[in-house]
Parts: sequence; C-alpha cells; structure tokens
Amino acid sequence: MPRLLLIEDDLTIRTPLVRALRERGHAVAAASTALDGLRDALDERPDLVVLDLGLPDLDGRELLRMLRAVSAVPVIVATARDDETEIVRVLDAGADDYVVKPFTAAQLDARVRAVLRRAAATAEGDPALVVAGLRVDPRSRQVTLDGVAVELTPREFDLLHHLAARAGQVVTKRELLTEVWHIPYGGADKTVDVHLSWLRRKLGESAQRPRYLHTVRGVGVRLAAPGDAG
Repeated sequence: MPRLLLIEDDLTIRTPLVRALRERGHAVAAASTALDGLRDALDERPDLVVLDLGLPDLDGRELLRMLRAVSAVPVIVATARDDETEIVRVLDAGADDYVVKPFTAAQLDARVRAVLRRAAATAEGDPALVVAGLRVDPRSRQVTLDGVAVELTPREFDLLHHLAARAGQVVTKRELLTEVWHIPYGGADKTVDVHLSWLRRKLGESAQRPRYLHTVRGVGVRLAAPGDAG
C-alpha cells in the first residue's frame, strides 16, 4: 500500500482529501505546517509527498528546496496558480508533478499513481547511462564527466537523463516539455533553451562549440558522443 504524506494547512481540504485517498487504497498521513511536514517526511519516509505551496509558517517552495536537499522522495505540488512561470518554477525546484487547485481526489490519485510508477521504474534498476565520458546514474541521480562530478539541479538532471536515454536521436522541444516538465499543452520553447544553455555550461561546452549537446535547427536537440555530431 503506497504511503503518502499530505502537507496542507486548510482543514476543509485536508480532511476530505485524506479520506478520499485512503478510500483509493493509499495509507495517508497529514501535516498542517511546513516544519511538521518536513519532520514527518524525514521520520516516516513516505513513498510520496503532496505539498501545498500556501503554508502558514514557510513558503512551500522553500520547504521543497529543504526537502530536496535531504531526500529524493517524489513530490507533487498543489498550487492555486496555473500560469506557466509558476509551474516551471516549482518543477525546477524539484517537484515531480503538480496539480492546480481546485482539483478532485480522482485527479490527484491519477497523478500520484503516475509519479509512483515512474519512481518504481527508476528504483527497479535503470542502468547508468554512459555516452563516451559522460555517465548519468538515475538511481543516485549523479552525473560525472570524464570522472569528475557535475552538479546539476533536479530539472537539469531530468533533462540530461531524458536526452542520454535517447542518445543519437533528435528529441524535439515539445517532447522535452511534455516528458521532462510534464507540460503537455502550451509551454514555451524558451524554457527548454534556457535549461539547455545552463546544462551546456556545466558540461563545459556551448551551442557554438558543442561536445555532447547538438542543436538540430528547427527540430530539437541531440545528445551524442564528441566527434559524433551525426
């Protein structure tokens, strides 16, 4: 039975949501403040956290950053804002998915099961991906380049892992927005471009002098070993 932790301060939302998720087969614990939620996440080690951003003692984004510093537990963020900037911001901070208020228990349950499936696939042993001197390990979420550790944000890691898993293939920006940012409709290519620029910088390359990340103009990006630009 999946163990969920719901961090939500509004009792009128928390109580029926806990009941509905339990009826759908989840074991659910709840916290009404950020600090209580952080303590419960560390002590109880849930399989997934549902995090409301509007908490009374600490901004939910700050709690997400604190949680990400010490845990890889999947997190679904609940936000009242549906604009792209807000969604990208929380995903970049380390959220695995998001739901926009108001949402139903059925909608949240579907998101929970989808995130848990992705987490289980990684835990079951995705092998480290190696492309020449670049090594991407999804289990430890660590990247090395020629044996040297590369420090990436959660979203940069997800982006690099998605590309490395498709090494040699051209991946469109639309696919990246859908699969990495979980924004299936709308979304701006600029979001991808900015993160690719940051990623290139950390890999010691640029769009003008690529080593691993090769832009295919008008189509997308292709990760390939140095000397294999295709």
